[in-house]
Amino acid sequence: MNTPADRATRVQDIVTVFLLSITAVLTAWCGFESSKWGGEMSIAFSQASSARVQAAAAAGEARDARQFDLQIYTQWVVATADEREQLAAYVEDRFPERLKVAFDAWVDGGMAEDSPLVVDAYVAPGDAEAADLTARADGKFQEALENNQRGDNYSLLTVMFALVLFLGAMSQRDITRWVSRTLLGLGVVVALVGIGLLTTFPIKI
Repeated sequence: MNTPADRATRVQDIVTVFLLSITAVLTAWCGFESSKWGGEMSIAFSQASSARVQAAAAAGEARDARQFDLQIYTQWVVATADEREQLAAYVEDRFPERLKVAFDAWVDGGMAEDSPLVVDAYVAPGDAEAADLTARADGKFQEALENNQRGDNYSLLTVMFALVLFLGAMSQRDITRWVSRTLLGLGVVVALVGIGLLTTFPIKI
């Protein structure tokens, strides 16, 4: 005949087995998610690095264009200062389109700025691309940091669930009943906290 103590022990054993089984699955899941988010972090860092390289190349293109425009504009300034109108007109006719647009805007504005290269109408090739790529690089870098934190969060849960496994296993040892139940109860509490946290984390398949 089963005594109340025997039934309580049987219930405790069932709870322990169920707790250990669920926790083992959750531990494996957290390890999987941590690995996936670690991979996403690496991809985002790689994309950020690539975007920065491309941004540097675009910025170099814009810098070279500005240098060329500055040189040809300087020739116009020298010709104008020497009152060589024909040469000044010849140089002006050979302004690149971007400089021509800026030059016209500069003249229309009364030449208030130091040169047409500083007016808003002047846009060197590569400037917009460099800005876009830099913004993309910053975004990907921030994304990588977020993915890294997500991976760390799952790693922390792995540790929590490992603690549950430890507590559950220790509750099965040949120890005093109240100690065994205390360890099991503590394991259940930690498991519930871990599951609660797990439900708030993003999932990557």
